[in-house]
Amino acid sequence: MDELELLKKDWNKEKPEHKKLSTQDIYPMLHKKSSSIVKTLFYISIAELVFWILVNTIPYYTSSTFKERLDAIYTNDYVFTALTIFSYGIILLFIYLLFKAHKAISVTDNAKKLMESILKTRKVIKYYVIYNLVMACISMAVGMYFAIIHNPELSDTIAHFSDKQKLILFAILTGCTVVFVFIIWLFYKLLYGLLLKRLNRNYKELKKLEV
Repeated sequence: MDELELLKKDWNKEKPEHKKLSTQDIYPMLHKKSSSIVKTLFYISIAELVFWILVNTIPYYTSSTFKERLDAIYTNDYVFTALTIFSYGIILLFIYLLFKAHKAISVTDNAKKLMESILKTRKVIKYYVIYNLVMACISMAVGMYFAIIHNPELSDTIAHFSDKQKLILFAILTGCTVVFVFIIWLFYKLLYGLLLKRLNRNYKELKKLEV
């Protein structure tokens, strides 16, 4: 049981006329915890950016096979560069919004504004995760499409498939996409879910103090 929970336990035992003082004691702790959570989210987002940069660049420059396959899928360098810049741009925007959220929470001394900042932070995380899930689905579908198109042997084989075989292939590719997106969702659920749960708990406690 942390310091806030112990203080709340004592607070509930207090008489009504003493609760105003207890509220003044609890708010700074909620403020500090919320600021710490958002700061952690900010650091995680930076670590994620570094992680994806390493994942995308190290195999490309260290493995000639990986480079050849990627170049075969993205025959237009401008398209690949544009997609890369766009993806990193979204992550940088996310980092910037989290940084702003942390600053907003750090400087506020008003419970209502703190609650608004927590809500904005939750929305930023929510939209970012949704964006990544959608992009993962699109990237998987586009990647498989171009992999088939730019592989003459595979394209020729599929061209001779019966309708039933094509349907089975489509079902398999769809299943792979669903599993891939689910793994990405699980990754973000574990990465951000626990912190968001704690942030949401702080929001609820602040709401109680406002009553």
